[in-house]
Amino acid sequence: MEDTQKEVLKQKIEAVLFTTAKFMSLQEITDLCNITSSSITKKLLEELQQDYSQKSSSLTIQEEFEKFKLNVKKEFGAITNKLASGSELDSPTTKTLAVIAFKNPLLQSEIIKIRGNKAYDHIKQLLESAMITSEKKGRTRLIKLTPKFFDYFDIAEKELKQQFSQLSQTDMQKILDNLPKPYNLNTQEPKEE
Repeated sequence: MEDTQKEVLKQKIEAVLFTTAKFMSLQEITDLCNITSSSITKKLLEELQQDYSQKSSSLTIQEEFEKFKLNVKKEFGAITNKLASGSELDSPTTKTLAVIAFKNPLLQSEIIKIRGNKAYDHIKQLLESAMITSEKKGRTRLIKLTPKFFDYFDIAEKELKQQFSQLSQTDMQKILDNLPKPYNLNTQEPKEE
């Protein structure tokens, strides 16, 4: 393949990854870019990854489980997160999402036990924003994180599990214990969060 043709294909791949802003399989990229084989796409993606790592850029091509995504480098994440503030979650919902992320997957009844009855509203909001899924499991529901969660927080599932595994059970219990309780123990009135 000549250099000009290769550069055009790399630009097509880059355009597809930029436009979709999500993890895509080799086959999806190959099909969208009209490349003859996924092995060519893989080679071009590797070259693009190398190009991004060598030049002074805020972008990188992230790979997870043979899927690829054009993304902002972690050191620039704070800047881009400010721009995404329109879709931000409120603090109590974010705390509920943190519990779900730590224990993923878990039963809705466990979430309610940890976060209180207001968590039903949080779960509803998280379902509407497609951060989690919910499926019937006996008399409760099984709650799981979705790919949108991992894309939104720019973390791979295996990386999240690895980071949580580094926390000791005692450390995590301290974090859970320090979450605001759903009820003020002195008055038994629901506490606003």
